[in-house]
Amino acid sequence: MKLEIRNVLPTYFEETRKADSGIWGKDLVFSNGDLINIVAPSGTGKTSLVHFLYNLRTDYTGEIRYDGTPLKNMNREALAALRKDHVSIVLQDMRLFGEQTLRENLEIKRQLHPYYPAERIQEMARILGVDHRLNALARHCSYGEQQRAVIIRALLQPFEVLLMDEPFSHLDQANSQKAIDLILEEAANRKALVLFAELEKAAGFHATHLYHL
Repeated sequence: MKLEIRNVLPTYFEETRKADSGIWGKDLVFSNGDLINIVAPSGTGKTSLVHFLYNLRTDYTGEIRYDGTPLKNMNREALAALRKDHVSIVLQDMRLFGEQTLRENLEIKRQLHPYYPAERIQEMARILGVDHRLNALARHCSYGEQQRAVIIRALLQPFEVLLMDEPFSHLDQANSQKAIDLILEEAANRKALVLFAELEKAAGFHATHLYHL
């Protein structure tokens, strides 16, 4: 899948933001297999960019295209299909159902599009060290445990593009590396594009493209 970011700028940013940014106001094209690391301090629009790419927000100028189709032109059915079959996301604010267990949260996602058997939830949880917490209510889990569940949730569905907004902000270095290794393995198996936005460059994420927002 080809992702194009054409002269994009949040409507609430001044035009001068384009001058020093590697993303805002630029024409960029990415495709399968690209590993993109976007490094951005707080307040530079990192989360906004990830939300634009997933169409959670549309308050920007310029254009974002998937395989040539402008994201803003997609109707609800096309957008739902894009998210179901082609684009997955790890959101910074996680959005788990607090009154359901981690396993139930993950199983809901898996059953929407059974890409993997249920056993894969247990396997991924074991790799990331949260298998012992799968039957705990999400609201009783630490932020680090919830964040690992959110990463697994994103990997349970088909994707050609994986968007991630500070996916390791609640993880220590060892657990971050385990998560990076699993993500890169899954992305390689699918020849997927990964766009990873973070406050600082992640040492274990070997990006093919590095940008400062």
